Amino acid sequence: MNTVRKNIVIALAALGIAGASLGVQAQTAAPQEGRHAHAMSKEQREAKRAEFRNMTPEQRQAKFAEFKAKRLEQRAARQAKLAESLKLTPAQQPVWQAFVASMSPSQKGERAGQRLGKEGRAALTAPQRLERRIAMQKQRTARMEARLSALNSLYAALTPEQRKVFDEQKMGRHGGRHHGGHGKMMRG
Repeated sequence: MNTVRKNIVIALAALGIAGASLGVQAQTAAPQEGRHAHAMSKEQREAKRAEFRNMTPEQRQAKFAEFKAKRLEQRAARQAKLAESLKLTPAQQPVWQAFVASMSPSQKGERAGQRLGKEGRAALTAPQRLERRIAMQKQRTARMEARLSALNSLYAALTPEQRKVFDEQKMGRHGGRHHGGHGKMMRG
């Protein structure tokens, strides 16, 4: 009788382990959700790169335009959601519009002549490349200072309740990011 009980316990334990391993396999095979649902496997990334390399320049340009339009649409939706949650008054609207305008990415015309082809980069000496990088960094700093000025103007026009909402919304967007490798532990 004792050995029969042991065999039953062993069989139940084996079934439990098998059931748990099936659950784990199903969980890892399930589509990713949550924060890193956008992450791709190495094979998926390589397939996308191969697909991109096989496109004609016109197809690449169309794909880029589609991507850019999608990003602009997402940006507008986020701004509309923030404006709605802030419950801006008509007196605050001009300051809000200035803030939104300052946050828009720079247009191609503003950056005309900044990008060099391989030949142009190869023709520059090391000091020239560094001077060029410093000049570009100064332009980025000037754009960021303009954004800060618009943000300060908006922030001054907001009520304390609106400031709290604004801070929570902006923190939610960038507050949780980490700057390590994707899923890799930082070793010190």
